[in-house]
Amino acid sequence: MNAPPQVAVTLRVNGTDHRLELDARVTLVDALRDRLGLTGTKKGCDQGACGACTVMLDGKRVVSCLTLAVQCEGREVTTVEGLAEDGTLSAMQEAFVRHDAFQCGFCTPGQVVSAVCLLREGRAGSDEDIREYMSGNLCRCGAYPNIVAAIREVAESGAGGSDARV
Repeated sequence: MNAPPQVAVTLRVNGTDHRLELDARVTLVDALRDRLGLTGTKKGCDQGACGACTVMLDGKRVVSCLTLAVQCEGREVTTVEGLAEDGTLSAMQEAFVRHDAFQCGFCTPGQVVSAVCLLREGRAGSDEDIREYMSGNLCRCGAYPNIVAAIREVAESGAGGSDARV
């Protein structure tokens, strides 16, 4: 059996271009984890239902298990690793730590990325809004009250603007 044909793709991830040769069927989560070593993005259900693989694509949240890597050519991908700047956690990452908004931590990268997007979308009007717009990110440990508290803290601090380092 012949190996599947490879496609040249340049992925811009966290501000850095990466030239890769990939099978056209490779998902973004697999390219990030297996080819670029960015293991913060987790592979959960592989069906787009759990949100563990949430990343930003051109500033919008997407589940990377349902996104082909080749679809990302010429677009900006931001992973949880890209939220920190010069080794300093973003406001949202710090709030998750402060509020103990995780237990096992498996869902946390997707939760954090989704929370950053939620704030940039202006969807943190109430705790009910936060719960609704975070509903695509599941936490098997049940850390939801702490996740909401972390997001609420960042929203109330004013760090949720589109240009802010959330």
